[in-house]
Amino acid sequence: MILCDTNILIELYRRNENIVVAVETIQQKNIAISDVTRAELFVGALNKRELQTLRKDVSQLIVLPIQPEILDMAIKLLEEYCLSHKLDFHDALIAATAICHKIELFTLNIRDFVFLPSVKLFH
Repeated sequence: MILCDTNILIELYRRNENIVVAVETIQQKNIAISDVTRAELFVGALNKRELQTLRKDVSQLIVLPIQPEILDMAIKLLEEYCLSHKLDFHDALIAATAICHKIELFTLNIRDFVFLPSVKLFH
């Protein structure tokens, strides 16, 4: 299983060829997203029709809920890295999801996560 950051799904919708190939390699059944990514996608919907499409598409993925241990890990990450590396709350929750589930994170924003030693990035 691979945890996909929001930017991966956005690029998938934009039909970014590199992302499409990577996602096909991973296979849909192995793609997970955080509740954070689900929320970010829904907030970015331009209209009700797009929101409905997003809901349908997201329902075909593994959605990992924000559980107490994920929130605790995110807070630890923020305490350690919010000042030194400008880690924000959303990225901390996504990183904590990857750490707690022991899965790789697929993101285009490498710089937002590369300083986190416990996060394994998908290449």
